[in-house]
Amino acid sequence: MNLLRATKRKFRQNAMTWRYLLNGKSALSHLFGGAVLSAEGKRVLEDLNRHGIAVTSSDSLFGGNGVYGELCAAIAQLEREQDWKIEAARAEASDTNGTGEKKFIHFLLGDKPPVDSESVFARFALQEQVLNIANAYMGLYSQLRYFNVWHTLANTGPARQSQLWHRDRDDFLTCKIFLYLNDVDEGAGPFTYAKGTHPKGNNHQEPPFTMEGTVKRSDDNQMATVAPQDNWVKATGRRGTIIFADTRGYHKGGEARTSDRIMYTCMFVSPASEVREMMDTRGRVKLPANRAAALALARYA
Repeated sequence: MNLLRATKRKFRQNAMTWRYLLNGKSALSHLFGGAVLSAEGKRVLEDLNRHGIAVTSSDSLFGGNGVYGELCAAIAQLEREQDWKIEAARAEASDTNGTGEKKFIHFLLGDKPPVDSESVFARFALQEQVLNIANAYMGLYSQLRYFNVWHTLANTGPARQSQLWHRDRDDFLTCKIFLYLNDVDEGAGPFTYAKGTHPKGNNHQEPPFTMEGTVKRSDDNQMATVAPQDNWVKATGRRGTIIFADTRGYHKGGEARTSDRIMYTCMFVSPASEVREMMDTRGRVKLPANRAAALALARYA
C-alpha cells in the first residue's frame, strides 16, 4: 500500500502521467468532447493558463443569465436567516486560540454542504460557462468537489491560516472559482495571487516559510523573496466579480480589516484527486442531463 501511494504521488508530480495515466479516461474523453468557449471564456482560459489566475465578472461571463441572480437571492436569504449566528461568530473572529478552525469565516452552508445537483449552489458551478473553463484548463472532465458561501468577518487578529501565503494540495491542477457577493476593497481581504507560481507557470521557487500544523505558510516579506509584489494580483472588485484560480499556485485572502467579505466558492479537481471529502455525501444525487455536468457529479450518483 505504501509503495502504491508513493507511485501515485510520483505520477501526480508530472503533468503527462497525472493526465494520461491517472486520469486517462477522463482526459481522452475531454479531448474529443468538443466543448465551445465564448469569447470571454477564451480570454479567461488564456489568463488562467498563463498566470494561474483570471478575473472576470458575472455580466461579462454570463450576460443575462438568471442563475447568478437566483444565487444572489438565495445567499441574501441565508444572510437574513443567519444574522444572529454571524454576529455571534464576529465576537470570536479575532480569537487565535483553538483547534485551527477559521474563526474569521462563517460558512453559510455549514461545514459540509449537502450535495444536491438541483440546488442553485451546485447549478451555478455546473453552468457551461464555468465548467467548460475548468475542464479546458485541466485538460479533462473534472469533478465538482466543493461549494460553499464564506462570510469573512472583519477582525483585528494577526494574519493566520489562509490569510497567509500557501499552496493547496488537493491535486496536481486545481480550479477554484470565487464570486464576490459584495464590493471587496483592500480592507475586505481580497483574494491575492502570485502570478506564474501555478504548475503551468514559470516560477516554481519555494519561499521561506513557517509550519502551521502540516501546512507551509509564508508572510508577505517571505513571499516577496521569490515573487516580487509587482507579480501579485490583488483581486479587489465590485459585487459580481468572478475569479478563476489554480490554487496550486501561491495565494492568500480573507485578511478583512475594515469590512466583511461575502463570497461564493467552488472547486474542481481531477477524478484521481485524493482530496478529503468536503461535502455531505449522504444520499445519491440526480445527475444533470448535460454530459460534462453529469461527469462532474458522477462520484455522488
